[in-house]
Parts: sequence; structure tokens; C-alpha cells
Amino acid sequence: MANKVKFGLSEVHIAPITAQDGTGTTYGNIFAIPGAVSITLDRAGDETDFYADNIKYFNEAANQGYTGSLEMALLTEDFRTKILNEIKDSNGALIEDATKGTTGFALGFQIDGDKANRRFWYYNCTANRPSNTSSTIEASKTPQTETVDLVVAPRPDDKLVRAVMEKTDDNTAAYNAFFSTVYETSISQ
Repeated sequence: MANKVKFGLSEVHIAPITAQDGTGTTYGNIFAIPGAVSITLDRAGDETDFYADNIKYFNEAANQGYTGSLEMALLTEDFRTKILNEIKDSNGALIEDATKGTTGFALGFQIDGDKANRRFWYYNCTANRPSNTSSTIEASKTPQTETVDLVVAPRPDDKLVRAVMEKTDDNTAAYNAFFSTVYETSISQ
């Protein structure tokens, strides 16, 4: 059941990183963000070419994860308080404090295919604050979106970057539970 095409973006999930060191990464409670518009993740890492015997004798690419952006209809209060570390005061105002850094997280989402949908977890992400843009209403109302820049790095402890799963007859339970926890592989490296 191989896909010929992919389309769509949905099921965006965030799992804040609560602890990370050389021995492992721990994630907090997963929350969903409705309103997925688009995601772009470009590979990061340079290729090294080595020439000998008058030919390209060796070539290897360094996998440094990805960089890109996530566009949403609106970022949720959960994302703003748990990842961007904005502070909600007693009146419900969200306060941005320049001394508060952001929290790393795992990013999960689904991309649909013509035969099977693919689900993703990127294990070690950081995001920047979104720009604040809006425009006047003209002949029609055009929704404005919010976009955060993303950096996805290999996890420090095991160097894993992402997991991708398509539903098959053999993995239905794991596929259905894919966003209930951050997916971890059962194979040793």
C-alpha cells in the first residue's frame, strides 16, 4: 500500500521537553494545536566531498536535523505559555518577558496520502516567537495566520531526529496511539 502523492497537514501535537541530558529526554503532557496551515522543514547539514584519483572518491552528508517553519491559524494559549513561556496574569493577559527563553519540544503531525496517512514526531525542536501581523478588512475577510520558525536538532542522548509511521495491518495499535505519547523506537541502535 504505497502512496503516490501526499497532501494536507493536520493533527499537530506538541510535547514540551521537561528534562534533557546525555542520558535521555523526558517529555511533558502532549497537547494538540488546531488550525494547521503548512509546515516546511529543510534539511540542515553540509555535504563533504573528498577527491582522490581524479574523481569524487568520498561523499558524506552531515545530518544536523532541519530548519523551517510551522504556519497555524492561531497559536494556542498552551503553545504560548508552555513553549514560548509567555506569562498569563490574573486578568488573562499574556505577557512576553524578554528574559524568558523558550522551551524545547517534540513536534508531531500528520500528512495525508492517497493510500495511507503518515504520522511524524520530530524529537528535539525549538521555536521562535511569531511576527504580529494583521490587515484591514476589505471586500472580504482574509484570515491572518501565525508562523513560527523551527529548528530541529538531533537529540543529544541518542542522536535521533524523527520517526515516521504509516498505518499497516501490522501496526494498527501503534499507529492509533501515535500521538498519545512521543513515539520511541523499540530497536537498539
